[in-house]
Amino acid sequence: MSKTKISVIVWNEFQHERENDAIRAIYPDGIHHAIASALRETPALQPGALPLEIGTATLDQSEHGLSEARLADCDVLLWWGHKAHDQVSDAVVERVQRRVLEGMGLIVLHSGHFAKIFRRLLGTNCSLKWREADEKERVWVVEPSHPIAAGLGEYFELPNEEMYGERFDIPQPDSTVFISWFEGGEVFRSGCTWERGHGRIFYFRPGHEAYPTYYDANVQRVLANAVQWAAPRVNIVDRCPMAAPLERLSPKQISFSKVGIQQNKGDIE
Repeated sequence: MSKTKISVIVWNEFQHERENDAIRAIYPDGIHHAIASALRETPALQPGALPLEIGTATLDQSEHGLSEARLADCDVLLWWGHKAHDQVSDAVVERVQRRVLEGMGLIVLHSGHFAKIFRRLLGTNCSLKWREADEKERVWVVEPSHPIAAGLGEYFELPNEEMYGERFDIPQPDSTVFISWFEGGEVFRSGCTWERGHGRIFYFRPGHEAYPTYYDANVQRVLANAVQWAAPRVNIVDRCPMAAPLERLSPKQISFSKVGIQQNKGDIE
C-alpha cells in the first residue's frame, strides 16, 4: 500500500461550543478546528512520516460529514463526542466500522468512550466513573517505547480536567500507553490501543470541553503521534469467497466439494 499523504478527518458533535458561552470562549471555532490546527502545526517525529491532509466533519452535516466517498479516502478518523451519541446514525456507524475493519485508523477522544462506534468495535459497555471538580490530572507514560509516547517525558500534567476512574469496562488493551492519576485519588487507563480487523484503534482520555486541554503541547504531541501510528498499513475489503484447492483432491473430496457448491447456490437462490 503506497501513499504520499495521510488523509485525516477530525469529527466533532460541535454542540457544546454552540450552546455554551464559556465553552465557545475556549473553542470559538469548535474542538474539531482546534485539533485540526494542532495536527497541522505539530511536526511528526517518526522517520519517514507522511504529511497530513486534514479535514473536519460535524454531527449536523449531511451523513454527519462521513459519506461513503469521504470515508473511502480517509486514513485516520478522530472522534470527539459527548452529549449526542444517540443522534449518530446507525448507518454511519456501520460505515465507519466497515472502514476500520478494512484498515482505517480510529482515534477516540474523551467522552467518545460512549460513542456507538467505539462500543460496537470493542463489544463492551465502556462505562466508567466520572466527576467534574477542576482536578489536576497527571498522565503517566507507562509504555515509553510505544510510538504514541514519542517525545514525551515520564509524565505530564493538566491543571484542570474532568475525572474518569476505574473500572473502565473495556476489553484488555493490546497496549496501555498512559495511566492517569487524579487529585481525588482515582486512576484510569487513559491511553489504550487495540486492533480490529486490519485497523488500529487508540482511545485517549483527556479533552473535556470545559478546559483548554487541546491547546496543551503534550496532548497535541500525543495526537500527532497517534495519527502516524494509526495510519493504514493495508486496505483490504472484506470478502468471504469459496476457494479452489491448492493441491489435488481425491474423487471423494471432490464430490463433497460439489455438494457444498450446490448448497451454496441454494442459499443464494
